[in-house]
Amino acid sequence: MLFRSPKRPDCPYPFKELSGCGVGFKLLQAFALRNDIPFELLVPYLDLVAVSIASDIVPITGENRILAHFGLKRLNSDPRQGLKSIIDISGIKGKEIFISDIVFRLGPRINAAGRIEKGKTAVDLLVAENLTEADTISRQINEDNNTRKDIDRAITQEAMALIAGSDEMLKRKTTVLYNPNWAKGVVGIVASRLIEIYYRPTIVLTESNGLVTGSARSVEGFDLYKAIESCSHLLESFGGHIYAAGLSLKKENLAAFIEEFEKNVADTITPIQQIPQIAVDLKLNLADINPKFYRILKQFEPFGPENMTPVFVSENVCEKNTGKLVGKECEHLKFDLSKENDLGKPFPAIGFKMAHFFNLINDNKPFDICYSLEEDEFNGSKKLQIKIRDIKAGHFDKK
Repeated sequence: MLFRSPKRPDCPYPFKELSGCGVGFKLLQAFALRNDIPFELLVPYLDLVAVSIASDIVPITGENRILAHFGLKRLNSDPRQGLKSIIDISGIKGKEIFISDIVFRLGPRINAAGRIEKGKTAVDLLVAENLTEADTISRQINEDNNTRKDIDRAITQEAMALIAGSDEMLKRKTTVLYNPNWAKGVVGIVASRLIEIYYRPTIVLTESNGLVTGSARSVEGFDLYKAIESCSHLLESFGGHIYAAGLSLKKENLAAFIEEFEKNVADTITPIQQIPQIAVDLKLNLADINPKFYRILKQFEPFGPENMTPVFVSENVCEKNTGKLVGKECEHLKFDLSKENDLGKPFPAIGFKMAHFFNLINDNKPFDICYSLEEDEFNGSKKLQIKIRDIKAGHFDKK
């Protein structure tokens, strides 16, 4: 049986966006077909495929959409022991699990094993056959994840201080930072966090095996891989795609690489690519939001890359004097809102890491919101909640 990666130009397989685990599953499926093995015997592996699709950030279209749909069904109904254990420790036991739960809760914990200790620990978890063994491993992985969060928070703060302390860095179109003492396993996460703050192509580097090595992340629409490839004569190795890459180089080439990368980006990045944007699907009145509308939205699931959660704009909404800051560091904004002059039942809303909007919403003036809809589940009860993506005094520009 001839087997090729669907990404190879000479592979005729029609769907090219399978995750690594998805490729493995298709190999199993082909083997089962060739040997008259019932497909039902492969169904227990679909929970792993769903975790891979979500964690690898592959497009959730075509065959990935089908695999993710049935993989989530398996993950919610009868997950393997290792995943059941990590679900429990992630705080989502008894709740419906979505792609976003894998991306933000399960995936980071599984990945933390390799970032902090060794990747084999995550493998041991996923193949564990009894819950006691799985619980022991998942507790260790959860500790690794807490350690990872502490480390990437500390490195992010160091990186922000370096940028803020340099007028030259603040004026650049790129961020390239190097510290030989930074942990290799978290530099990609730090690069993503810096983009949230400075919004420009970013590379965070450390030292490993005698080389300067690290991870790069891009902004919407800018081909990071191409910009790095243009500096390939200064690199020992590199790989990746339009939005993320890894690279290694000799220390003596670092200064030249920083300057050439900055020049290449500055010459090719467009003004619009330097401004954070949110793609909006529809302008919506709050009065149109009801359980039936949400049930229709859910028919588009599972959401993910190239099939993102719908985003809406509502204008002239008001906060109902319930605004408060929540979270460990009071970094989140929680409040109720309604349409201006509407005395009906208000909608609960939450804005993660949006404490800076607290004064705006409490100004007793209407504002516009950009948001998605979700179900908030608490003590077994579900209610619709507005998940704020952005807030603006007055109106969003109508383009």
